[in-house]
Amino acid sequence: MVSAMDDAVTPGTGTPAPAKRTRRPRQATAERRAEILRAAAHTFGSKGYKTGSLAEVAEQVGITHAGVLHHFGSKEQLLVEVLEYRDKEDVRDLEGQHIPGGIELFRHLVRTARMNAERRGIVQGYTVLTGESVTENHPARGWVTNRFSILRGEIADAIGEVGGPGVDRETAERAASAIIGVMDGLQVQWLLDDAVDLSESTAFAIEAILTAALAGTGRPHPLR
Repeated sequence: MVSAMDDAVTPGTGTPAPAKRTRRPRQATAERRAEILRAAAHTFGSKGYKTGSLAEVAEQVGITHAGVLHHFGSKEQLLVEVLEYRDKEDVRDLEGQHIPGGIELFRHLVRTARMNAERRGIVQGYTVLTGESVTENHPARGWVTNRFSILRGEIADAIGEVGGPGVDRETAERAASAIIGVMDGLQVQWLLDDAVDLSESTAFAIEAILTAALAGTGRPHPLR
């Protein structure tokens, strides 16, 4: 006799039925959150933060508006986590999942531009949300400001590592700001016109800025 506590048996065979594989609660929650983040990135990227609604995000994932709030608490928090999700995707395959230092940082930036050319939606979402962040009381303003500050510091540090004591900190920080500005500006141009070669233009700009920074204070200044 098989009790309710015994393994289930496949009818007609007398052998235990294969156990059903079920996702663990934490795994299911993580997968659902990732689905919501991708849907939100698409919605905010195509319509902007203010116009894109949680109802649209929920519909893409097949849940309710309340379901989205259950996972993220508020639309503002969802926005911040969308931006963080994008940054994590950029370094997912790197050692320690962190941007490298030295010359490898600049190679990483060029590789990122190459990857971005294949993921238009992510680039559009980032461009729209960072652009909107300059408006008054935008919920992403603090996050974007902090991100730029950290990235400027990391790029300036890398320039210092490559150039050594011959490159002063002020020059390194100016070069870092220029690299970020050029990369973001090229993304806007590329989104508007496919004729712009995002990858090659990014590499050209970074090489030019890095070369100028490494030349130090003794470099020529043709525009002055």
